[in-house]
Order: sequence, then C-alpha cells, then structure tokens
Amino acid sequence: MTAIAYSQGEKPLHEYLRQHARNQPDKCAYNWYGRELSYRELDDLSDRFAAKLAALGVKKGDRVVLFLSNCPQYVIAHFGIQKLGAAVSPCSPLFKQHELEYQVSDLGAEVIVAADTLYPVIEQVRAKTRLRHIFLTSYSDLLPEQPAIEVPAEVRVPRQPVPGTMDLLGTLADVKEAPPSPQLDMDDVVLLTYTSGTTGMPKGAMLTYRNALFKTLCAASAGAVGNDTVTLAIAPLYHIAGMLMGINCTIYSGASAVLLHRFDPLAVLQAIDRYRVSHWYSIAPMNVAVMQVPEARRYSLTSLKINPCTSFGITLTEPLANQWRDFAGGCQTFEAAYGLSETHTCDTGTPRDAVRWGTQGRLMPGVECRIVDKDSGAVLPPGEMGEITLRSPGNFKGYWNKPEATAATLRDGWVYTGDMGKLDEDGYLTFSGRFKEMIKVSGYSVFPEEVETILVKHPAVRQAAVIGVPDATKGEVIKAFVVLKPDAGEVRAEDIIGWSREQMAAYKVPKMVVFRGELPATGAGKVLRRLLREE
Repeated sequence: MTAIAYSQGEKPLHEYLRQHARNQPDKCAYNWYGRELSYRELDDLSDRFAAKLAALGVKKGDRVVLFLSNCPQYVIAHFGIQKLGAAVSPCSPLFKQHELEYQVSDLGAEVIVAADTLYPVIEQVRAKTRLRHIFLTSYSDLLPEQPAIEVPAEVRVPRQPVPGTMDLLGTLADVKEAPPSPQLDMDDVVLLTYTSGTTGMPKGAMLTYRNALFKTLCAASAGAVGNDTVTLAIAPLYHIAGMLMGINCTIYSGASAVLLHRFDPLAVLQAIDRYRVSHWYSIAPMNVAVMQVPEARRYSLTSLKINPCTSFGITLTEPLANQWRDFAGGCQTFEAAYGLSETHTCDTGTPRDAVRWGTQGRLMPGVECRIVDKDSGAVLPPGEMGEITLRSPGNFKGYWNKPEATAATLRDGWVYTGDMGKLDEDGYLTFSGRFKEMIKVSGYSVFPEEVETILVKHPAVRQAAVIGVPDATKGEVIKAFVVLKPDAGEVRAEDIIGWSREQMAAYKVPKMVVFRGELPATGAGKVLRRLLREE
C-alpha cells in the first residue's frame, strides 16, 4: 500500500496537539461561547490530566469513561487519557442507570469523568461497578462572564460540589508533576466506542491511534479542513462522527472550533456571523431549523463555505441543498459520508466538484469496499445490491472481550457491516438499509436486545420484544410487544412508556406498546421479531 502523506507524519493525534502548541501556542483551539482555549492551554491542561490520572494509578491499557456533553473539558479529558495510552470510552449523557452500569461494568472501568448534573446516575451504579475515582465538572466552569452568543440554560447552572468526588478543573490547577511518557504504538487501542455491531448487546469497538489518524486525514481532506478553517462543532463529541469532526479534524489541522453544547438554531446563526465560521458538519434537520428562525436574514453567513451534512430524519436532496446555498450566501452542502463505529466512520466522502445525489459519496483513498452476496459471500459486480464490506487502516481491532462477535464481523481484515448497498463503477456507494436488526432513531443506533433487557426489569413485565417502525420525523421509532406477568394487575401502555423514560435514554423509549399473551418464538424459545415486523 502507498505510504499515506500525513501532514506531520504518522503519530498519535495528541502529538499533533503538542506540535501546534509549540508552533501556534496562542491560537484559539476552542471557542466556548466567547471563552477561547488556546492550543497551549489545551496541551497543558491535557498534560495535567494525564499526570493526575497516572498519580491515581491509571496506566496504558486502562479504560476511562467520559459521561458528559459537549464542552472544552471533554476535549481536555479525551487527550489526557490518550497521552497515557489509556482508552477513552464515551457514554451518552442521555444514559440512565442500567445503560451506564452495563458499559462501565463491561469495561471494568475505575475512573469516570462526568458532568456534575449527571452524578445522580453515577451514584446509582457506583456500588455495583469498580468505579473508584470520579471527576466532575460543570458546563458553566469555563463560560465567560459575558457570553458572546446564546447559551443554553443548562450550561449556565453553577457547579455543585459533591463530597467524595474530584472537581476536574480545580484538581488540574494543583498538578505540579509532568505527565509520564509511556512507550506508545500506533496500533494501541485508545478508544472504545460502544455500538450494537451486528448482533446482541452493545459492544466496545476497539479503535487505535492509527485508526483515528487515518480517518481524520480522510475527513479533513473531504471537508477541506485546514489551518485557516474555523469550524462549528455541534455534533455530540461522544458520537464517533462528532468526535471525528469536532475533535480530531480540528487538532490534526490546527484549526479553530466554535464549540456549542448542543444545537440551537439561533446560536448557530450568531456563531457563524460573529466568528466567521467557514465549515460546519450538520444533520439535515438542523439546516431546515436554521432557515426557519425569524429574522434569520439579520445574520451574515457569507463566511460559511462548506457544509457536509448527514441525512437523519430529513433527506438531504438537491433542492434542499440549493435552498441552503441561496439562504447561506453560496455555501455548498452535500451528503457527508458513509461509515460506522467499527471503521471509525468516513469510509466515503462526497467530492465537492462531483456530487452524485442519492449516494453517500465516493470511497476515500485507502478504503476498499466489496459488495458481497449475503448468503454465498460471493463478490458482486458494480450496480448489484448486497452486503457492504470494508477494509482500510481505519478498521477496528475487534470488540472488547467479545471474540465470537469479533469473528463474525471482522473476517480476513474485512469488516462485514450488515448493511445493504451497492457500488457503482466510479466508486460511489449507495446505502440502502440494514440486514441487521439495529433500529435508527434520529440517527442513534438502538439494538432491540438492549431495550428488551431493560423492559423486563419492569416489575409487571414477563417478556418483551422490540422492533423499529417507520417514522416521518425520526426515521424509525421503537415499538414494544410486552407479555405481562400473571399477577401484574392493570397496566397501561402509558405506564410502560412513562417507566421507560426513567430507565433509558429518550431515543430508546418505546413510542408505542402492544400487550400480548405470548410472543412468536422458535422451538428453542428465541423470539421471532421478523414475524412481529411482518404484522
């Protein structure tokens, strides 16, 4: 394979951060509602966090959980962990007790970095896991006194001290030691992002320094992210795509990122106008919402040049792209990419001068794709529909402690995605659906077994089965089929839904519940979701 021309050579992304801290120390790396964090500060604070973790006994190969939404502290922790050769494992801040307990226990993690507002969830699982060290931070900790753009109410809440935990930024201020310098290899696992994969409960996809560097080059090249770029980072940093665009591309290129806690259409307009944002990775409903802001024309979007966009809920069509171009003063938008956690995403990218609507773009340089027959495994010719399989330096090393699941997905260096698609003669990929039973709710991956495992914890539920049903807004929503215990008494669908809201992330909560006397099953007792879908 031809050597890949990385801008600073093949080394971990945190070493790119160190180099930028030397070459452009005062340049803004992250702008948090008007508070600028320079490359020097980011490198220093992540060094301090690495030193603090080392003092607690964290070493290469250990797992550290991040449980917070977008904020500068997320980036500080991310790189501090990876500087030690330890592995970052993001948890959705939407997680409730059972979800957090499952991931923390599966990892055997002893350290967690979390938002102080999420501590009640940690408290519920602390005694049931190996957690020993808890760092808390407030989203308000780094806010400027006079924020320059609209700030969500939850970001303004002052920090609440919690006995028995450590204040992240306060602790870092007291660190005097230099971080250790462990021997690192590009194939070391430094990211464990949980995904449902092709079967079963969520699994930790083991990703390496090399995986991250390669896919960062792909994404930066596809999006034309360079040293002069000002990006708008809104996508969740705990999600593989948000991490790639909001953290990795910024640091690789030495760019500046305007970081928002979450999407707010008015804040988007204000940020682009005030900070002359040139690049924004969005999802299609965001663009629509921004265009619907009253008096949106008051804001200048002429600095915005490139807008890779993902179709979730709303499909990015050529007419919608043209509408956005006219609204934003010439900004080009196009379907961003196809990818998955197991490949560190961005296996394709749309050439800006050769957009092909209805596809997910063209294979990135260095990425191989074969479309194979699901039954025979035979490689199919261009234009024929089959299972998408991928091979590249971005492919994961397997699932954490799941050798059988790894063997099913990773075969001879190829990731078998479980997705249907076709590849044309020019290398453009069209994604057409999922062979696997994963459900996509507003872009979030939900595996039926995960929701079912929680539903059967309800005191009245004996058995549950979950499927996805089409939804015009969210793509799919959850439909649950429930068998009640004989002594359950009167239970309504609303009771199950309300209980679920307290037990699982909002996107996993069933939108509808159907009660059954029994569920269709095989002779061995395996529920046949296929029959439920056919109904």
